Amino acid sequence: MVFYASQVWAIGGGIRYYRHTFVVVDKPFILYRSKKILEVINLQSFSSLWYWVLIAVLWSTIINWMMVVPSDMIHRARKTGGQAAKDLADLVRINVNRQQNVTTITGLLLLGLSCFMLTTMAVLGFMYGVQLAQAIFLLTFPLSIIGAMTLSTGRLIVATHPKGENLYRLLLRQRLWMQIVGTITIFVTALYGMYQNLTVIHWL
Repeated sequence: MVFYASQVWAIGGGIRYYRHTFVVVDKPFILYRSKKILEVINLQSFSSLWYWVLIAVLWSTIINWMMVVPSDMIHRARKTGGQAAKDLADLVRINVNRQQNVTTITGLLLLGLSCFMLTTMAVLGFMYGVQLAQAIFLLTFPLSIIGAMTLSTGRLIVATHPKGENLYRLLLRQRLWMQIVGTITIFVTALYGMYQNLTVIHWL
């Protein structure tokens, strides 16, 4: 393969950098660069610190923002009432209506894409042993459960129009179930990740 010299950063095998000349790069150089790129991407996801940071940030954010409503607003509305309760009810109503509208228009499309992605990740991960696909599946499958729970809660709010204490209790129950799903997910992912890392160390 031929590269213009100004486009080449470093080439092994004693080839030096010459300006305004063409250099020939052999296949080992291409393999070397590909290996370096894969090291940066780090397909061994369970041994990557960034994967666990992503899990921690993602679940803490999701649990705190149920129905796109921060949990501190619920506690403040429950404690003080008045304007805080009115603001919470308005915010829940706006977000639930928006959620139901999106579900009505693109619900089947989103469901199909979600099922396709989850199935693809499951097949690649657990049938073909692609660790990156396993990590994505363990991250996204619980999110699909949270999405279904959120849609169910939204439909219940639209059907019953809860107010005051009934609304707070419904939102806090949703938060409790999200915490349960998140805790189970983190526990299972951590166990599976440790198993994968120990397996890799065993084969070294």
